[in-house]
Amino acid sequence: MHASAQHEAGAAQSGAVVSDVMQAIAEHKGCGTSGGSGKASCGSAAGQNDLPTEIWEKVKNHPCYSEEAHHHYARMHVAVAPACNIQCNYCNRKYDCANESRPGVVSEKLTPEQAAKKVLAVASTIPQMTVLGIAGPGDPLANPEKTFKTFELIAKTAPDIKLCLSTNGLTLPDHVDTIAGFNVDHVTITINMVDPEIGAKIYPWVFWKHKRYTGVEAAKLLTDRQLLGLEMLTERGILAKINSVMIPGINDKHLVEVNKAVKSRGAFLHNIMPLISAPEHGTVFGLTGQRGPTAQELKALQDSCEGEMNMMRHCRQCRADAVGLLGEDRSAEFTTDKIMTMEVNYDLDTRKAYQAKVEEERVAKVVAKQEELSTLAGEMSDIKLLVAVATKGSGLINEHFGHAKEFQVYELSTAGAKFVGHRRVDLYCQGGFGDEDNLETVIRAINDCHAVFVAKIGGCPKGDLQKAGIDPVDQYAHEFIEKSAIAWFKAYLDKVNSGEIEHVERGDAEIRQGALISAA
Repeated sequence: MHASAQHEAGAAQSGAVVSDVMQAIAEHKGCGTSGGSGKASCGSAAGQNDLPTEIWEKVKNHPCYSEEAHHHYARMHVAVAPACNIQCNYCNRKYDCANESRPGVVSEKLTPEQAAKKVLAVASTIPQMTVLGIAGPGDPLANPEKTFKTFELIAKTAPDIKLCLSTNGLTLPDHVDTIAGFNVDHVTITINMVDPEIGAKIYPWVFWKHKRYTGVEAAKLLTDRQLLGLEMLTERGILAKINSVMIPGINDKHLVEVNKAVKSRGAFLHNIMPLISAPEHGTVFGLTGQRGPTAQELKALQDSCEGEMNMMRHCRQCRADAVGLLGEDRSAEFTTDKIMTMEVNYDLDTRKAYQAKVEEERVAKVVAKQEELSTLAGEMSDIKLLVAVATKGSGLINEHFGHAKEFQVYELSTAGAKFVGHRRVDLYCQGGFGDEDNLETVIRAINDCHAVFVAKIGGCPKGDLQKAGIDPVDQYAHEFIEKSAIAWFKAYLDKVNSGEIEHVERGDAEIRQGALISAA
């Protein structure tokens, strides 16, 4: 049966079921879809009090599905899936798909047995590593034997590790039962369009059931299969995150329709990411000069979709072999040569004890935020502004300005501090000396921010930031991010109200191309 007919038949048989199940799941997790804008109340920023126990247990320590968790918990990807069954214009077949990682970032491919050993080695070394994902370097479901063998081995040896996968969705309907059988609670589908005419500009071809499809026909087949797979995941209570690559002039406006389509089929989160299209990556879009979005274009689209469902703002477009917290990569510490000689001691009790300590830190952070938020009660102001934060994790302002490889960005208003994204930057300090050229790129990356919070900063960059209209803030070193940001914002409003300063809007900012990698 052709995909479109197959999809229509499936929809006819299960449409009502999907609707009922979706609403039941939504209500059970505190995310009903009725009333008001229909926006779910349980996105990546949700905390324990927003979700029932069953869903909270699934997301509380998953750094991709919980914005709060990404400050504390680590993930790793294993590159066991080299083959792919579609071609994307933002992907160079020599490398990884750019929507999952910067092209050219898989150091080595692994067998399922090597991957299982690597997971144990990493989990023994990094007790906050809670999630194992398979995201490539091709498509996990175009390599089902390797993918599911890896899951089988890890489930036996490290049962506390959450399993997840990312897929383009072409063969997803064929594997949903197997996914459910392995207790994979989290699946990410990359959906860039629901209109085949737009899809034809993104996907030159797809390969399905021993046949290559091109143009609009290929895109129609792909979108039918993606949406059917999403409905099947929803029916089984599996949390689905949707990744979409924002391609200005091609699908940027259309992603609002994608957002509505995936929400109606039960998607848990929507992650709209910027196109990576640097010419040196050798992709079609890179070679044709297709630009990526600016920081404010991306935020505006995310904001417009947030009225319909919850958005993921903390994605790092990770390498397909990334290891560590989001925003860092420690894969070089765990090469195959190194892990095969490591003596692995997988101590589950030690991991649990460490994670219990992390949960205590999370509670302290939330309490501090709520206490500081109370100081804004009664404030009447329409001012909203962005600030950048240098952090190593744990929700703390604990990174030196010159050592930051990225800045996390928060939107401040009388409602509090809201995480809205991150900005990759080139290191300012190289070998103990500041690089003025790199400082210019840092300023361009956070040019839309009114302030930058750091643990420490030198006099020269501090002066240049001030000249650029960005306030360098170091008085909150090693304190909680949100508590500190709210305190600074309260003081900022007081200065505006007293006439000491005048609030001005900032300009746009650049999104740096390429995935974040560890400094050598």
